[in-house]
Amino acid sequence: MTVSIALFTQDLRLHDNPVLRAAADAADEVVPLFVLDPAVAAVGFAPPNRSAFLADCLTDLDASLRPLGGRLVLRGGPVAAETARLAAEVDAVSVHVAAGVSGFAHRREQALRERLGERLRVHDGSLTVAVPGAVTPEGKDHYAVFTPYFRAWQQTPRRTLHRVPRVLRTPDGIASEPVPVATPDSPGLPPGGESAGRRRWQAYPLEQYGDLHDDLAADGTSRLSPYLHFGCLSAAELVAAAERRGGSGAEAFVRQLVWRDFHHQVLAARPEAAHRDYRPRGDRWLPDDEECEAWRQGRTGFPLVDAGMRQLAEEGWMHNRARLVTASFLAKTLYKDWRIGARHFLDLLVDGDLANNQLNWQWVAGTGTDTRPNRVLSPLAQADRLDPDGAYVRRWVPELAGLAGRAAHRPWRLDPPPAGYPAPIVDPDAVSARLRHARGLG
Repeated sequence: MTVSIALFTQDLRLHDNPVLRAAADAADEVVPLFVLDPAVAAVGFAPPNRSAFLADCLTDLDASLRPLGGRLVLRGGPVAAETARLAAEVDAVSVHVAAGVSGFAHRREQALRERLGERLRVHDGSLTVAVPGAVTPEGKDHYAVFTPYFRAWQQTPRRTLHRVPRVLRTPDGIASEPVPVATPDSPGLPPGGESAGRRRWQAYPLEQYGDLHDDLAADGTSRLSPYLHFGCLSAAELVAAAERRGGSGAEAFVRQLVWRDFHHQVLAARPEAAHRDYRPRGDRWLPDDEECEAWRQGRTGFPLVDAGMRQLAEEGWMHNRARLVTASFLAKTLYKDWRIGARHFLDLLVDGDLANNQLNWQWVAGTGTDTRPNRVLSPLAQADRLDPDGAYVRRWVPELAGLAGRAAHRPWRLDPPPAGYPAPIVDPDAVSARLRHARGLG
């Protein structure tokens, strides 16, 4: 009997999984493997929220494999060493893994290749719809502007979706560690796993996405981002399903998934953009101080900003528009280094994806791919547009729950102001002047 290994990373699912399908086709038996690599925690990418969600994902993956005749094998240690050790134990003819885009993923692949040689098979198309590097402008290695990328992406052929193997036999007698117990920081964290992700997707009213995904109070986004980050859902499968349904909601939804592909292809070409400015602008960022701490705690005195930050703390997730507003407030209004905010988001976001998080922060800070680097999202103008009745603010800032309508967005105008809610940490009428001064423009 021949044996192959399917090494799971950010593809914790059975449906449309190129790695699992290839491993099943390559041998009589398959060992589904996940390695809890301490290097992930060492670089700060295993905070409590994502660790708790990951534990759910692993438990669900094992439960899904059992009816097929398989089971998940869990090992702890350096991923290349543990994978090679298991390959030797079962005399694996091949080891299959999904290609990644981060520097960490590249180093992992290199370490696996050094240990496994020609037995390693790296599969594209597991984490994104379009393979990073497959959609490129002539003479360049990636698109730096979204709109031309989107047009080229639309013309790119899609890969065939993979069915779940009907049978997946795992050899007996292979030692496995238990799924680790993790307690999240955020009490409202969603349940992890492919089963929960597919239930959410199947119940989501996609036709409403175009109308509601910017409406903060309606909470009309799909909330699928955690399941995409951990690979509980296939982006390629979601796009195919959305395009079959059709309509303006499906088109808007697909466009957001293309943004995800766009960021992954940028990071694949420029992995240093995870930590350094993609387009340096000569910014002289102000240091991390009490203003940053007020921002983290949701006590800036700007209700929409505070509502977003408190949602993040409670749910380990934040509405996409609130992410942009809170990020702009830190980087443009307070003029703090975008990396301060990006780190805080990664510490709490259950969908804390390196490509999307870092490059969206740079987009807001004006050091990324945005062609308008001086764009500023006013927390007041955005509040009037995205939360006109103040319902989102009242939901997350209980000190303002008694304020009607747009009064919830400007509590400093009330006499007396609401008890327990802080005054604005910067003058609402002087934020533009503060930004100009920090940039040395006036």
